[in-house]
Amino acid sequence: MTEKTPSPGGAGTAANDSPAGDPAASRPGGPLPGDGESIVVPPSILKQQAGWAQPGETPRASGGTTTDDTPQIFASTVRRADTSEAGYDENPPGVGRLGVILGTVLALLLAGSAVTLYLVNKDGDKDTNAAKPDAAKTAPPKPSAEPVPPIKDSAKVLPTVAGDFGKKAEIQVPGEPSDGSFVVKVLSEGSGAKVDKNSWTSVDYTAKDWNTGKDIPSSYDANGKPQIFQAGTDSLIPALDQAVIGKKAGSRLLVVAPPAAAFGSQGKADMSIGAKDDLIFVIDIRNANAPDAVVSGTVTPPPADFPQVKDNGKKPAEITPVAGAKDPTELKSHVLIKGTGPKVEKGEKVVVQYTGALFKDGKVFDSSLSKGQAFTFPVGGGQVIQGWDQGLEGQTVGSRVELVIPAALGYGDKGQGDIPPGATLVFVVDILDAGQG
Repeated sequence: MTEKTPSPGGAGTAANDSPAGDPAASRPGGPLPGDGESIVVPPSILKQQAGWAQPGETPRASGGTTTDDTPQIFASTVRRADTSEAGYDENPPGVGRLGVILGTVLALLLAGSAVTLYLVNKDGDKDTNAAKPDAAKTAPPKPSAEPVPPIKDSAKVLPTVAGDFGKKAEIQVPGEPSDGSFVVKVLSEGSGAKVDKNSWTSVDYTAKDWNTGKDIPSSYDANGKPQIFQAGTDSLIPALDQAVIGKKAGSRLLVVAPPAAAFGSQGKADMSIGAKDDLIFVIDIRNANAPDAVVSGTVTPPPADFPQVKDNGKKPAEITPVAGAKDPTELKSHVLIKGTGPKVEKGEKVVVQYTGALFKDGKVFDSSLSKGQAFTFPVGGGQVIQGWDQGLEGQTVGSRVELVIPAALGYGDKGQGDIPPGATLVFVVDILDAGQG
């Protein structure tokens, strides 16, 4: 699906708890090279990913709210002067600092009491309601969206579906209205990994508007792509986000979503979906990967002039450099495990695990496996070093790729963190999945 094509994924309806892990803010090896050392982004300019906020919807905060753009400060480097446990200097001269403090506090309390008595007597004839809090301001906030109804596996009336997994479904809309149930029915069960909360999941889908009978853009349409997301994190509407949890990859699901499980009371104007429209989805679950998943398969050892790689399962790979090898001037790559999935295209969001090391001595400077959380980014989007954008495009999903990246396509003459200036880098990258995200 191109960027101009509306996506039926949409934003979720519950508070976004900051998906456990979408680590897009933490690039492999650290921030990209630049003149500045850091960037502070005011909260107001942070937006929902991929533009999936509903029309007029304010992006949701993942914790407490702020009322201005002031960056929050969580620590201070200012050291407080040494004091005793009582909070005052040891052995103060004369009466002592504590005596001065207590005397001052007592004087202030007496003065404050006198002022208070004067004001109370002076204003006693005024409206006593003036000091009462505004009830409207102290009332608890009302929920901004209808609660999502519980999921059922059946309803009085359901659409009929024809077609096989992996192909666009044929959906027949009933002649009578939906009863408002949120239905998730397994049409055919797959044998792949189960989708748990936080699993990276990719799905294909066919969709219709129950009320109008019109088709909704599908991933099976021309230029369409699978939808990729972290399940159960409210990154999409519940019709996708919640429907897949507990189901297996390879399954086909029928989903009937009332407005509360879709686009709520606002609908979605750019897709001609009304505020009270029930939607029908047929969802094909393509892949499910746990946040710490790695690829598997037959390993083809790298050539003799490549650093050698030892697989450590879900721990960072061990990378052994070639003694005396000269730094390359061009990007080099070798496929250690050949995946059987589709080729990664420019602009697609990929989910990867990686280990990064220095070409010179094999010292590991970063790994997603140490964090237990896969990394995601759009290929060719300039959000990672050039060696990644160039080296992963065209590789197949399910592959493990070794990249040898010269400094010019990495962190250049400035370096970054544990990466010295002018360093050639070695990355071992597992491509877990790819799609629209």
